[in-house]
Amino acid sequence: MSHYSCNKGKKFIEILRKYDYQLNKGDIVAGTILYQENQGFLVNIGDKITGYLPYEEIYINRNQVKSSFNSILNTTREFFVLACNLKKQQTIVSIKRLEYIRGWKRLRQIKDNQIIFNLPIVNVNKGGIIICIEGIQGFIPNSHISNRLNYVNSNQKYIQGKILTANEKSNQIIISNKSALLSLSKHKFKIGELMYGKIIKIKHYGLFIEIFNIIGLLHVSEVSFNHIKNLHKMFQVNKFIKIKILYVNNKQGKLYVSRKQFDE
Repeated sequence: MSHYSCNKGKKFIEILRKYDYQLNKGDIVAGTILYQENQGFLVNIGDKITGYLPYEEIYINRNQVKSSFNSILNTTREFFVLACNLKKQQTIVSIKRLEYIRGWKRLRQIKDNQIIFNLPIVNVNKGGIIICIEGIQGFIPNSHISNRLNYVNSNQKYIQGKILTANEKSNQIIISNKSALLSLSKHKFKIGELMYGKIIKIKHYGLFIEIFNIIGLLHVSEVSFNHIKNLHKMFQVNKFIKIKILYVNNKQGKLYVSRKQFDE
C-alpha cells in the first residue's frame, strides 16, 4: 500500500471517529462508497458497520442515469440513515433524502430573498411548465406564464421564474414567470401612470396589453363607462391604445390597466 493510500485511510478513520455510531433513523453519517452491487452500493460507515445505498436513493433528479453511478465509487461523503438494525448490522442510507432536505432549506432562503432564477424546463403540458430548482421539481401554471407560446413546441430550455409558494409537506413548489419579468423590468410601473400599450390579444372578458414587454390586463369593465357588447368590433390586435396603470401586484406578477377616462 502506498504512503498516499495510508494517509488517505487514516484521514477517513479520523472523519468517522467524529460521528456517533449509535445509529438511529434520521441520523446523518459519513461514509465511503466501496462496492457496486446489482441494485445499489455497499458503504463503509464505520469499522463494524456497513450501509447499503439503493440506486433509487442516489439522485433526486430521475433523469440522471445509471451510467453516472461509476463516478461515485470510492467517494467519501455524508448520508441520511433511512433505516437501521444494528443487531443484524443492516443500515439503509440515502444521498437523495439528504439532498432533498438541504434543497428545501435553500428553497426557503431563495423564497425569502425573492431571488429570480433562469430555470431549466423539464416538460411543458396543458396546465403549465414543469421546471427544476435546487434538484426539486416545481411548476409554473399557465396563469403565471407571460407568453406560453414561447415555450410550446419550441427549443426553449430555460424560463425565468420566482418562487410564489414552497410547501415542503406537500412537496409543492409554485413558480411565477410573470412575477420574475415584472421584477426585472427596467420600467417601474406606478399606479395612475399614463402610457401607451399594444393590444396583443382580445378576449370576451378584456384585452391583453403589452407595455414595456410586460403583459397587462384591460378588463372589459375598465374599457368604458358604457356597456361593451363586442370588444372585437372596437379594437384590433397590434394597435396601440392609451391606458392608465390601475393596479400592480409584484408578488403575483399581475398588471391591471384602465381606459375609462379615455372613453370617446
